[in-house]
Amino acid sequence: MRKALPILLILSAIGLSASAQGIAGGHVTGAFQTDIQMSHADSVIGAQDVEERLLINTRADILYQNGNFRAGLRFEAYQNPLLGFEPKNLYKGQGIAHYFMNYSTQRFSITAGHFYEQFGSGMILRAYEDRYLGLDNALLGATITYRPVNGVTLKAVAGKQRYYWDYGAGLVRGLDAEVNLNSVVKPLAESPLHLTIGAGYVSKYEEDETIYQPSNPEYKLNLPLNVGAGAARLDLSYGGFSLQTEYARKGQDPSADNDYIYRHGEALTLSAGYAQSGFSAQVQAKRVDNMSFRSVRSQSGQMLYINYIPAINRQHAYTFLSMYPYATQTTGEMGLQADIIYSIDAGTPLGGHYGTDINLNCAVITGLDTTQVGERGTEGYTSPFFGTGDLYYGDLSLEVAKKLSPKLKLTATVAYQVFNPIVEGHGGDLHHNAIAIADLTWKVNKRNRLRFEAEWLGSDSRYTAASADRRAGDWVMGLVEWNIGRHWFISASDQYAYNDGVGNYYNLAAGYSQGATRLTLGYGKQREGLLCIGGVCRQVPATNGLTFSLTTSF
Repeated sequence: MRKALPILLILSAIGLSASAQGIAGGHVTGAFQTDIQMSHADSVIGAQDVEERLLINTRADILYQNGNFRAGLRFEAYQNPLLGFEPKNLYKGQGIAHYFMNYSTQRFSITAGHFYEQFGSGMILRAYEDRYLGLDNALLGATITYRPVNGVTLKAVAGKQRYYWDYGAGLVRGLDAEVNLNSVVKPLAESPLHLTIGAGYVSKYEEDETIYQPSNPEYKLNLPLNVGAGAARLDLSYGGFSLQTEYARKGQDPSADNDYIYRHGEALTLSAGYAQSGFSAQVQAKRVDNMSFRSVRSQSGQMLYINYIPAINRQHAYTFLSMYPYATQTTGEMGLQADIIYSIDAGTPLGGHYGTDINLNCAVITGLDTTQVGERGTEGYTSPFFGTGDLYYGDLSLEVAKKLSPKLKLTATVAYQVFNPIVEGHGGDLHHNAIAIADLTWKVNKRNRLRFEAEWLGSDSRYTAASADRRAGDWVMGLVEWNIGRHWFISASDQYAYNDGVGNYYNLAAGYSQGATRLTLGYGKQREGLLCIGGVCRQVPATNGLTFSLTTSF
């Protein structure tokens, strides 16, 4: 990936010239981001000493556009990578990490180079990037999108996945079709019923390798070189009602994730909702069985996933609500979530002078009910479709938001969570956590705003040297954030384990923004744990030190 790309660089130079001289309407846009970290040892929170005191992640994106033609590249540098971006030897380096050329019309689009793509909800294909998770599984190859008539979209992709500064050995190929029936079927054009259907198929090819059965070391597994996965989806709405569902099925795919068994994989998601003025309700259900799908069968961790299993539990923003984040279990899980939002009108006894918003959310996720039938090289296990196994995660939360006056708004949250450490690869009992949060915003005037946040967490988990889980115990937290005018902000927070836990995590931060440029400087401590976004997680270590971030675009 660090090889020279003379053609693309020439195109970029042409784009810069066009931008400077106004030739043929070409113009250039871009974005720049750099994150700097300094950390030192702290035995109380478990922060390790760092050999290199200054760690830097930097990226710059350049996009040139001229009519129907676009070309872009991204420069990345990890010198050396921030803590938590592991393994460091694979992240470390600098160069052109992403480049592409695209030509698009109303009916047709073709991209050569790196690209991101998703079929449906992503259960058979999702090539995407999340810089905060250190995740980028872009495909290097080509993708074509064709819209022969209004309401019909056809896609074809082929390429290899990015793997740090290299590419995975497996070749990924896929086709997808989506039809909006309201656009295609004339009688439905004016119908209140809106209906979209879609289907896709993805295949990966990987060369053979030698994998033996543990109980019979002379028996070499006959690995499938081509593994396919197909999915069908439906999106329906009528008035305030909506329904979305998708079913995916994967062929035999022995891999390190499932200990090289030959069971087929499948996944089903279902979401039904109703919404009207002041009220909405949604119910989601999900079943996943052996749906880890990678372009390299021996890969572990978060890299080289071809697919993505959407999270079914609520993605919390508050600190203690997200202290025990749930990572989607691609090898097997069942989940159910219900979410209700209700707005009480102003002028009523419960609504008060300004009205009140209530959000009730509940999620339960379990493992599968499995029966072992064999070892590596066999079907592995059986599982009834509606059978449930151990509880993995439970979450019940009630949030009430109320404007107290023209300048004051209060959001109060109470929650109860159950967490099984087995989903992080650890043993031990279930953790039961009760959480209470108060969030008060005060608009001092048009240019100044103060926000106060107080959180409490009570848990039956206890810190032990054996588990070394520094989230355990009972915690309190306070935060004050001051937005000064349109450009400045400062904040101070502290998390303290006051009972059966370890740690006092304080943080100070200040920032300045001007147009598209933002600078942030912070000093404090970060707890070891998981950083999760949309059910995808990475481990972050404990740190104690200084952070600096600069982002800008043009």
